[in-house]
Amino acid sequence: MTDIAPTSTPSDGSWLTTIVDAVVSLMDVIGPPGAGIAIALENLFPPLPSEVILPMAGLAASRGSFTLVEAMVWTTLGSVVGAFALYGLGAWLGLSRLRSIAARVPLLHPEDIDRTVAWFGRHGGKAVFFGRMIPLFRSLISIPAGITRMPLWKFGLLTATGSLIWNSIFVLAGFFLGESWPVVQRYADILQYVVIAVTGLGISWFVYARTRSLLASRRAAATDDEA
Repeated sequence: MTDIAPTSTPSDGSWLTTIVDAVVSLMDVIGPPGAGIAIALENLFPPLPSEVILPMAGLAASRGSFTLVEAMVWTTLGSVVGAFALYGLGAWLGLSRLRSIAARVPLLHPEDIDRTVAWFGRHGGKAVFFGRMIPLFRSLISIPAGITRMPLWKFGLLTATGSLIWNSIFVLAGFFLGESWPVVQRYADILQYVVIAVTGLGISWFVYARTRSLLASRRAAATDDEA
């Protein structure tokens, strides 16, 4: 292994930067396994940005800390380990427990869980594969996979393949762009903002539609009582 200067991240004094600095330092100290650990943590704690950690792994590879192949293998392994941890959470929750939780949450019904599980049963393979390349959903998609007990081999294969594609884009960006890698992060941030906006609109529409339906039901019940 060639001695190199530690990789660096933009510092703004925020808690997020502090965490990123910590995981990048881990990568500097123990090499590619540190990159894998960082990405596993990113799966479990989505506020950790893979769009920063992955280019750092590529940058370290370009400086000779470890090879490009090691960077891709270890980050993909980290993605798979983190995904299986969330799969386990989904399996522990199970359908019955989730339906019970939904019954106690305002505006949610157990039938909503049934419809979601049915949808995942039809499209789960595509959801897991493409979900690995969508911010936020990259972590969350593992939970319904566990709830529905998707076969472990299938979940692992789809997760590894989708993660390898996503990770490779950012690792290669760090490798070839060097210190200019933040330009890729800016585009990734735009994608994340779009996903957050679409998700927010979807939730807002669901709340509006469900509230409107609830109020209509109450008015109908009041009318029947008066009659």
